[in-house]
Parts: sequence; C-alpha cells; structure tokens
Amino acid sequence: MDLRQMEYVVALADERHFTRAAELAGISQSGLSSAIRGLEQELGTALFDRTTRRVEPTAAGFALLPHARALLEEAARAREAVMRVGPAISGSLRVGAEQCLGLVDVSALLSTFHQRHPGIATEFAQAGSHELVGAVREGELDVAFVATDRHLGALRHTFLGGEPLVLVVPPGHRLARRATLRWEMLDGADFVDFSETWGVRTMNDDLLATHGVHRRVRCSVNDVHTLLDLVTRGLGVAIVPAHVARKPQAATLVTRELPGAAQPSWSVSAICPLAPAADAPSALLLELLGETPTCEDEPRTDETCMDAPCEDEPRDIAPALERGVPVTA
Repeated sequence: MDLRQMEYVVALADERHFTRAAELAGISQSGLSSAIRGLEQELGTALFDRTTRRVEPTAAGFALLPHARALLEEAARAREAVMRVGPAISGSLRVGAEQCLGLVDVSALLSTFHQRHPGIATEFAQAGSHELVGAVREGELDVAFVATDRHLGALRHTFLGGEPLVLVVPPGHRLARRATLRWEMLDGADFVDFSETWGVRTMNDDLLATHGVHRRVRCSVNDVHTLLDLVTRGLGVAIVPAHVARKPQAATLVTRELPGAAQPSWSVSAICPLAPAADAPSALLLELLGETPTCEDEPRTDETCMDAPCEDEPRDIAPALERGVPVTA
C-alpha cells in the first residue's frame, strides 16, 4: 500500500462517488477505479460496495479508513518539516499545450506540479502546435505539449504516444452508409477542420493531397467541441484523432476508419529548448509524466460511480523516461 492509494480510499469514502472522488484526487475516473481494484486484490477483500447510484465502504473499508487518514496526515507533517528546514524550490515555468491532446492530461499535470512545488510560479497558454513550437524555439515557453513532429530541429522532445486518425460524419451523410471507404469517395467533400496552426490540420492537408483528394474546408476552428458541433449540424465531415471521436460530443456521429491497411498516425510529444538541469522547473514537470493519467474521454452518466472496466486506463510511461529530461532522437 502506498500514499496515493490511501488518498484514493479517503477521497472515495468521503465522496461516495467515483467521478467526484477522482476529481478531488486529480486522477481520471477509470484510473481511480483501477487503483481501488488493485488495492482490493492486494488485500484480498472488497473495500467498497458499488451500486448504480452510490459507493459505500465495506466493513474492511471502514477498518482501513482511520489508518489511511493517519498515514496521509503523517506524510503531510513530514513534508512540512522538510520544507521548513530545506531550501524552497522557486522560479518560474511557462507551459503551453494544444487543446484536447488526449494522451496527456495537462490540467492534472499542472495541478500535481503546483502541489509539489508551490514556490514555482506557473504560466499556461493554449495554442496550435505550430505556434507552440515557435514559442519554445524563441524562448517564450519552457515546455510545450504538441501534436506535430515538424520543424522540431534541435529541440529536445519526448514522445508520449500516438493513435490513428479517423473520419467522423453526420449520421445522414452519404459516407455514413459506407462500411469501408476509398479515397476517391472523399473527393469534393466539404470539411470542417482545425486552423492551420494545429498539427492535425497539417497532417490532414498532406494526407489528402497525397491521395489526390480535393476538398473544401468550409469551417476552420480552434476548438475541438466546436468542430464536433459543426460536423453534427451537417456543415462537413472531419478527420480527427481517434480519442476525439470517442468524446461525448461525438456520440451521434458515425466514425469510419480511413482507407488503407496502414492507418495514418497522430502523435503527441513534450518539447523544450535544451536539456535542463535535473532541478530546473521544466525537468521537475516532465518527471511527473509517469504519474499523470491520460484524459478521460469516455461519456459519463449518472451511473459513472459503477466500477465498470474502461479501455482508457492511465498509461504508465515511466519506464521510458530517464532522469531529468528524456530525449527521443
């Protein structure tokens, strides 16, 4: 048993609801469910009874609860004692990210960083990936999370993961009735796409040009939910990363794989100008990547307190990270 598990037990016992407890603990709902299941397997007994509306501690859960609270209180006192005698880490950190990257929950990452290093002033900005690359190169940002591998040059970058691109269309669209697609079926279609500063827009332009597809982009947007809303309203089709097609706002849309056996891959990386010292704010932020869950994109209902299996469990990328700033050539 570790402190994080004790934090999850206390949060779930207090909130009696998986979604609210996950928000309080700064983890995805699926990650919290997985952690509680793992602890129950380790102890060989159920700690919570789950119903469709509520979560209640079992007798074993109630027995564990005071010890969990005591461990968390003792850890907090120990941390405060060290901070009183040790030099506080200070400085500033400027972070940027493209919206809805899916493979990293930037909000959760920044929250954890602030809790660990309250003396470091943090600034955060959202922009398209190409803008963010330029900002890092110009020294305007210390770290950025981007969805492009273009123009990185000598920038240090850590590959966080990738996933395929898919087509989303309104249910009444002619392509919605096609079980499989051919590139020529997309020729002449109206599209909704992201602005040219977004990494996925560049991928889409190159991909369709390679296959001789001529399209008209009727709407260019800087927001994922707006794009899905416009597609739902019939203004065009869209090519998006797979996790975007799983968002609740895309529930009424039809998702189709793109043609070809080898699906085009969309990837996310963390970038920074140089390899900083191990105690630099940017290095401290990147060290937390292995602890931070991915974004939870599954639709949520009133029954989200049920402990159901979920495919979007947090990815453990810690083995791929080295001390300081990991670099992928």
